[in-house]
Amino acid sequence: MIFITAKFRVLPEYADRWPEIAGDFTRATRAEPGCLWFEWSRSIDDPTEYVLVEAFRDGDAGAAHVRSEHFRQAQATLPPHLAETPKIVNTTIPQDGWSILGEMTVPERS
Repeated sequence: MIFITAKFRVLPEYADRWPEIAGDFTRATRAEPGCLWFEWSRSIDDPTEYVLVEAFRDGDAGAAHVRSEHFRQAQATLPPHLAETPKIVNTTIPQDGWSILGEMTVPERS
């Protein structure tokens, strides 16, 4: 799968509204057949920073995402709300979902 993590620093005046601002893009991406997940989190240290964790089935699915109309729309509508160009880590890994973090195994609860 293609695994991507990106950091978005949002201008302070838009920080609280960022989930709404990115909402159409988020919903459209999640609906792509090759999208495994597309999840936003907000930093607890910097309220203007959002982290996007996303995964696509394979390179073809990732390429289809970048060629999609909603991606092109996001390229036009999201940057005016950002303080800087987002930073990204993008890699291909040989798995198709989340693995268990064995070092923090939670006992079964009844």
